[in-house]
Amino acid sequence: MENELKGLQVYKFGGASVKDAAAILNLCRIVRDFGPQGPLLIVVSAMGKTTNALEEIYDLAYHGRDYSAQLTALKNYHQLAHEALCHQLAKYAQRFGTEHSPIKIFDELSQKLTHILGSSNYDEGYDQIVSYGETISAHIVADALASFELSRTVFWQPASHVIQTNSTWREGRVDWKATEREVRDSANTLFDSSNTIVVTEGFIGGTADGRTTTLGREGSDYSAAIFAYCLRAESVTIWKDVPGLLNADPKIFPDTVRYPEISYQETIEMAYYGASVIHPKTLKPLADRQIPLRVKSFVDPAAEGTLIHDCQHPPLAPAFIRKTGQVLLSLESKDFAFISEENLEVIFGALAQARLKINVMQNSALSFSVCLDGEPTRLAQAVAALRTQFKVQYNEGLTLFTIKNYTPGSIAQLLAGRSVLLEQRTRSTFQVVVKE
Repeated sequence: MENELKGLQVYKFGGASVKDAAAILNLCRIVRDFGPQGPLLIVVSAMGKTTNALEEIYDLAYHGRDYSAQLTALKNYHQLAHEALCHQLAKYAQRFGTEHSPIKIFDELSQKLTHILGSSNYDEGYDQIVSYGETISAHIVADALASFELSRTVFWQPASHVIQTNSTWREGRVDWKATEREVRDSANTLFDSSNTIVVTEGFIGGTADGRTTTLGREGSDYSAAIFAYCLRAESVTIWKDVPGLLNADPKIFPDTVRYPEISYQETIEMAYYGASVIHPKTLKPLADRQIPLRVKSFVDPAAEGTLIHDCQHPPLAPAFIRKTGQVLLSLESKDFAFISEENLEVIFGALAQARLKINVMQNSALSFSVCLDGEPTRLAQAVAALRTQFKVQYNEGLTLFTIKNYTPGSIAQLLAGRSVLLEQRTRSTFQVVVKE
């Protein structure tokens, strides 16, 4: 297999790049015109906003409410894209594949939804239903590539069969040893020549006993890194609707700057603080095996993009990172005792038990404050546990801004006209929680 997979590249296409027939045809053209001559593994996300729609459908089904209108709308959305591809690809020699029609997959999804009501574990059920978005998308993309003018063999590989995780539902933890074995065994079978393309799902894994898991919201980037790590890929390319890794979201901040190249370390820190271009877990497996990551535009695929690798560079332009939906949780001891190490152990234990991610923390003699991602069910669990020992107050609907490599001017620009609830800075990072 080592000889067959020499030069393997991994491409990842997100929801916007597969949102409809036109987008999927653009993906096919990118593979044809800019793809490698050697073996290629393509990881795809769910189409458009499908994951959001499936989350709503699942929640309605779980609580015994009617979801038929939402499911029909989602089915029609995929079927229209499939029919448009059939029409567009009719001019090519091969007929567009119908083996994996969305109708058949939606029939299977409908059957699963009928058994959701009353299931004991909400998060486990979530993984079984919401994962269908990536599965449908991967089938459609694989069929489109097989029908396009590529003269290449195209296979579909279910990710749940090869990415092995534990049963931490909605955030499966990868069993790296088992996953590498399964991925490489599968590659031995599928990559029978350097002319092969394999399409698989992002976001999805599976337990040893065959139950589907997910890797965390926006986890398709991480999937691409897992496959690249296991197959010792030459490179990974993430195709986005931006010209590369920018210092800020152009929808929010004017005059953004593209980083032509950036180190693994800088990018990991930006991702940790919430930069949306790269999933936080993506960089470590790539850095471990020195696999370069490229961020390129599917709108302008010939453009340079950004190269993320092991490099040294001069000081970077300040990076502005915004995370919405935040909660500021403030705790005080009930008996005016200091916030001691024993208190902190209780606090961190309750937050870890509820699986809440701390984005900023700050303490004084009698109080401790944390900024968290605002997941209502998990927040309620943590608050209930903490109220036995602490006075608890919290504010919801907040925004956390982080400036990496800040300057006085960048801080002044960010704070202008904003009401600050918490502020913190280190030598290179400035963070502020605000009510927008």
